[in-house]
Amino acid sequence: MWLAIDYIKMSSSKIPTPKKNSFTTILEIAEGVNAIDLAIPMSNLACPEHLIDLVGKNMRLGNNDYSPVEGVEQLREQIIELVNRQNKSAFNPDTEITITAGPAQAMTTAISTFIKEGDEVIIFEPVQESYAPFIELNGGRPIFVNLRLPDFRIDWEEVKKLVTSKTKMIIINNPQNPIGRIFSEEDIDQLKRMTNGTRLVILSNEVFDNIVFDGLKFRSLASVPDLASKSLIVSSFGPVFNITGWGIGYIFGPERLMSEFRKIQQFQGFSVNTPAQYALAEFLQGGPDFDIICESYHKKRDLLISLLKGSKFELVPTQSTFYQILDYSKISDESDIDFCARLILEYGVATVPFSAFQHEKAKNQLIRVCFAKPDEILHEAARKLKSVPSRLQH
Repeated sequence: MWLAIDYIKMSSSKIPTPKKNSFTTILEIAEGVNAIDLAIPMSNLACPEHLIDLVGKNMRLGNNDYSPVEGVEQLREQIIELVNRQNKSAFNPDTEITITAGPAQAMTTAISTFIKEGDEVIIFEPVQESYAPFIELNGGRPIFVNLRLPDFRIDWEEVKKLVTSKTKMIIINNPQNPIGRIFSEEDIDQLKRMTNGTRLVILSNEVFDNIVFDGLKFRSLASVPDLASKSLIVSSFGPVFNITGWGIGYIFGPERLMSEFRKIQQFQGFSVNTPAQYALAEFLQGGPDFDIICESYHKKRDLLISLLKGSKFELVPTQSTFYQILDYSKISDESDIDFCARLILEYGVATVPFSAFQHEKAKNQLIRVCFAKPDEILHEAARKLKSVPSRLQH
């Protein structure tokens, strides 16, 4: 009888599979174990004190009611001024940007807006796991393209073969989370040629646009007119100001797309953290130095790389984000989930299995760590990871 009840519950679920993702599995193992946490995808660095003060100021001023569905006007103006200056573009703050409850909500609402039963959406893997389920919840079908190792390049010939009359959207993650890869000029040219003359919508997650390393230059799709005209671009100040928990992101793009997005936003998002919106608007007026913020993360990455020299891990170069991929193929032939569990239980370090960012099993012996941590945490974590010997016994 209980099996029958469980079956009924499962079969009526919008996401019927009972399988847990590998990220959740690792967090459950880490719970209750005093392990150094390099798994959680968030910064432990400090939020600017002035920004915190501005939130309190706006709460005291009474800016605590619902905000407009499109977001507080002053914040929209500040963001678009920044976007237009960086990309030599001319987006309109009144009609071509919406403030959202974080970048994930912007992405899922955009998918809800344009994807219906039978539509196909191209996604590049490895990628955040929330995109595919939401495509399916809207009746669509995710079409996965695996980035090619060892440098995670895009095989554009493969992508072209996957575009059909059912393809309605291409989701871009640039810089790519979790690997930190930045689109090259060749990638941008290929995307432009492939979508030229089509009605495809490009949904581009550019959350880490201000965190780029090694003198490389990030180029937003907003700076390419042929692509900007068909793209909705998502970003957030969460990573650069260490405010991911505030739940504020934004999405911008041409009015013909944004007007449709706002129709769904009024039901899925409605109102976003009002005093924080006013605080961010005022903070942006002061012209925060993104170069200094970027350099602070650059130093964190380089510190981790230097600390892991002499370990049995091989580092896959990261060009952006605050994540680093580690290759453990010289240490163990275990699955990434089993290896991450071993690191937690035997060495006291929590990391993320690479399979958390793939829709099906693969033999990649890779894990992800977050280096947006205080230096003393990175030193201790590296010490523990360097103690991991080669060829572990199962």
